[in-house]
Amino acid sequence: MKAIILKEFGSTAQLQVQELQIPEIKDQEVLVKVKAISINPVDIKTREGKGVAGKIKDEHPMILGWDISGIVEASKSEEFKAGDEVFGMVNFPGHGKAYAEYVVAPANQLALKPKQTSHTDAAAATLAALTAWQVLVDHAKIKAGDRVLIHAAAGGVGHYAVQIAKHLGAYVIGTSSAAKKQFVLSLGADEHIDYTAGPLEQFTSDVDFVLDAIGGENIDKSLKVIKRGGTIISIPSGLREAVAEKAKAMGINGYFTMVESSGHNMQQIARLLENGTLKSHVSEVFDFEQMADAHRALETGRTQGKIVVTVNAI
Repeated sequence: MKAIILKEFGSTAQLQVQELQIPEIKDQEVLVKVKAISINPVDIKTREGKGVAGKIKDEHPMILGWDISGIVEASKSEEFKAGDEVFGMVNFPGHGKAYAEYVVAPANQLALKPKQTSHTDAAAATLAALTAWQVLVDHAKIKAGDRVLIHAAAGGVGHYAVQIAKHLGAYVIGTSSAAKKQFVLSLGADEHIDYTAGPLEQFTSDVDFVLDAIGGENIDKSLKVIKRGGTIISIPSGLREAVAEKAKAMGINGYFTMVESSGHNMQQIARLLENGTLKSHVSEVFDFEQMADAHRALETGRTQGKIVVTVNAI
């Protein structure tokens, strides 16, 4: 099979296509013939030696990627059989090895792909959609009527978070550039804020929950609009203590969280995709051999929705 290995941490020049043996599966695993791969900011960070690089640095060969959609080629699990179309985030935050034509995945990290959802859209709705789901449902426990502020609402995590928060009955405020206002509103946001227009507190207040996908100064800006007893969850890594300390001083709950692989959550996302509650917005699609180009496109920081790489000619 073809796989894209990371020779060493660094630039996109370190991503190289190689021929490798198709991996073998163990009990409760499936072998997936990959049709589409979604890439995320953590792919970029890990390639550069940050992100989850510490967890995979001793693996040889190093193969990035966690988000897949494809067809089960072989199964040693009662959950799936050969021919099933599945999607999921594999072994995060470990070694997912998703940049390959065939990927071994624990069966309990996958879900059946809805029939009417393309492999491209399904691959997109993995790490980013799981992050939004786990933050809003499992951690923040958003309920009907909550005022929810979602930063970078046009981005990968953000565009799913807006839709999921609306599904939960929240009043949703999304931030983005002015150019992406209509896209954010089309996702179901009740309000849009242009993050370049001025101090955040000029435009909103009394927020129950903030999903921060940016970090840094954005945390300080967000704390000014959260009501006492409210919550902020930041997803960029390395911010655990900063979020908690700054929030606590203002009577606000603040913490960092990292997404984890979960077949159960993937099944919940599959149901939302199937009934049309959740839609993937894929802004660019690249071929497998164009993985470096896909990385560079994501590095611009201007992606609307998701970037997906196709494999094995869909």
